[in-house]
Amino acid sequence: MRSTRGVTAAVVSGMLLLSGCGSFTKSAGSTSSSPGSMSSMGSMSTSPAASPSVAPVVADQFPGMPPVTDANNVYAAAGANMLSPAAAAAKPLVYVPHNSGSVWVIDPKTFKVLRTFPAGLEVQHVVPSWDMKTLYATDDIGNTITPIDPLTGMNKPRIPVDDPYNMYFTPDGSAAISVAENRRSLVFYDPHTWKEQGRLHIPECAGIDHADYTPDGRTAVFSCEFAGRVAVVDMVHRKLLRTIDMPVMHMMMGPQDVKLAPDGSRFYIADSQQGGLWVLDGAATKVIGNIQTGPGAHGLYPSRDASKLYVTNRKDNSISVLNSRTGAFITKWHIPGPSSPDMGGVTADGSQLWLSGRYNDEVYVLSTTDGHLLARIKVAKGPHGLCVWPQPGRYSLGHTGVTR
Repeated sequence: MRSTRGVTAAVVSGMLLLSGCGSFTKSAGSTSSSPGSMSSMGSMSTSPAASPSVAPVVADQFPGMPPVTDANNVYAAAGANMLSPAAAAAKPLVYVPHNSGSVWVIDPKTFKVLRTFPAGLEVQHVVPSWDMKTLYATDDIGNTITPIDPLTGMNKPRIPVDDPYNMYFTPDGSAAISVAENRRSLVFYDPHTWKEQGRLHIPECAGIDHADYTPDGRTAVFSCEFAGRVAVVDMVHRKLLRTIDMPVMHMMMGPQDVKLAPDGSRFYIADSQQGGLWVLDGAATKVIGNIQTGPGAHGLYPSRDASKLYVTNRKDNSISVLNSRTGAFITKWHIPGPSSPDMGGVTADGSQLWLSGRYNDEVYVLSTTDGHLLARIKVAKGPHGLCVWPQPGRYSLGHTGVTR
């Protein structure tokens, strides 16, 4: 969301069937399940469910996408220190974009700020390119992206791009996708020439911002923060398949970050106003559950071994740690308040979780062993989509480092 956006650990429970959920309005052509008809929701319980069986290979993948190495774990090629040659050559740095217009560069060893540079009017995220050879700071108000050379950490001249609130890439790397929140559109660009290839307008998806892909890469789920739903997109043909309304449609700070479970069995959708995650089935056809984590649930990050999912609760001074396959509650880490853990990433070795403090102008570094705070670094106003670099993986799907 733009700069104006913004409990104790709740054990994973069954789907919250709220009165009145069946009366929300659907957009024409949208797909939405009434809670009363979602009998599968009751399967979400405090006891971890067995992971569903997964085929040994992922069939019919997006043409040109690097083959999935393990159908039981789409993140298998992004384990600890599994760096591609391009990523291994990068200088280890942390990039902090700010809604106030600058990017701050931090040394992850000393926690010291090394330099700052202007990158537009309202910088939202620092995004690794598909080939991991460039990072891009996205400025949706100024309609530019600022390339950053990860070998040196130095910025290059800005490139015109329409409303790049967030940015993703097609699984084959042939297109960069500007998630044009203000346009309610996905704008496709050649990632080398930055010539526009076309755009997909999704008028029912107000506040389009975050996404993730099915294991085969053919389908993507985009959150619609100001519409209380998600949009499911055919990425091969670049067309909208359906929208899915959440059982409770929050339209101020609703659906936000999206993350696929390692085995592809479900998508997790953070919903700030709901205070937790909605769970979609792996085919992205219906909501099958809800997991309460804490007020302001926002960012979703898998651990390096993909066994855990870290959920940032921006209004709860906390990070919930869940079983990434079942959603079962493991523990909750607290950052001494006031704090506002927002977006970031896990270090290449998996030992640290770095997060921006969106409303407190700071950055947090936590140990992934027990969640204790390692550092609290003061930065400028409105830090947002922080990028830890380098990251393991063969290629980047975008955002702050969704790698596979």
